[in-house]
Amino acid sequence: MSTPPPIHHAPNAPVDGPRTPVPTYMAWSIIATVLSLCLCCIIGTIPGIVAIVFSSKVNGALGRGDYAEAQRASSNAKIWAWITTAANILGLVYYGWLVSSGQWGEMMEQVRAIQAAQGA
Repeated sequence: MSTPPPIHHAPNAPVDGPRTPVPTYMAWSIIATVLSLCLCCIIGTIPGIVAIVFSSKVNGALGRGDYAEAQRASSNAKIWAWITTAANILGLVYYGWLVSSGQWGEMMEQVRAIQAAQGA
């Protein structure tokens, strides 16, 4: 019967004890980005993509044993996810204002007039 090979830790892996898990915020980043696309809030899409990129860096850093880098990527992902969420909320408030003030109807009439002029 052979013995299993010894376990080697990565150079930057913690050896002093278990560390707390590092959240990736991937689900939040993806949901906020998709929601920004659905709301036609392009301003919220760009920080959402940045949040997804930082979220994806967390597991890679943990895999290399770089716990500090994983925490930095997680913190950046959280910040960018909040920025995306704030942009989505502002977009919802703006659309709510457009509908409640009657501006939406006027805007749609202008769009129809432009479309009719282009079709003629």
